[in-house]
Amino acid sequence: MSTADSSLKIALLSRETVAHQTMSFRFGKPTGWAYRAGQSLDMTLLDPPETDAEGNLRAFTISSAPRENIIQITTRLRDTAFKRVLQQIPLGAEAKVEGPFGDLHLHRAARSAVLLAGGIGITPFRSILVEAIGGGSLPYRVVLFHANRRPEDAAFADEFRALERKDSNLTFVPTMTAMADSRNSWDGEQGHIDEAMLSRHLGGVTRPIYYIAGPPGMVQAERAALVASGVDEDDIRTEEFSGY
Repeated sequence: MSTADSSLKIALLSRETVAHQTMSFRFGKPTGWAYRAGQSLDMTLLDPPETDAEGNLRAFTISSAPRENIIQITTRLRDTAFKRVLQQIPLGAEAKVEGPFGDLHLHRAARSAVLLAGGIGITPFRSILVEAIGGGSLPYRVVLFHANRRPEDAAFADEFRALERKDSNLTFVPTMTAMADSRNSWDGEQGHIDEAMLSRHLGGVTRPIYYIAGPPGMVQAERAALVASGVDEDDIRTEEFSGY
């Protein structure tokens, strides 16, 4: 059941709004089905009451950590039939999943990690960090940057602050790119993740391995900027989130 070609049905346990137009859906994890932090799955709705041209299947990164003993997906709520159905189906309703897929995980070498997340691209890093810190502590320094338009859009921000307090190896740097559209106050970083922002927070971090997850444009821009600044392409790992 833990192989990449496994297929099974899982039942919806709960759902929770975790940011503006962003919801987590928690499903039961069947006995014997395993995944690694940072992996993804394909989900198919079964006999949905409505559908559209985008179909009944979506790929989601699993935002829960394996130690949490659930399967959680977290997604922005676009106006599609799939997302409407996912919000409306009763608890206990089943969906089909295939997977897990993917190989995004923290390295084992004794080198720091810099995680760059854009929007909903935070989901694999939530899984990875909850799993690692829940098991003790991070093996090296990890600096997590998370870019959102506004604080209202930042999923899991409070949880990352709690993880930062728990493990001194973790530094959490949220940044907002459209505070003019926010009703909240903000005294943290503003603007897109760029070389100047990285420099402000990476003092003492030498030759880290970079991980980038988010919309394709953000991932490609961050990767190009890192390469232009002299980072070896072998030290950059990426995952693109499109059509979410």
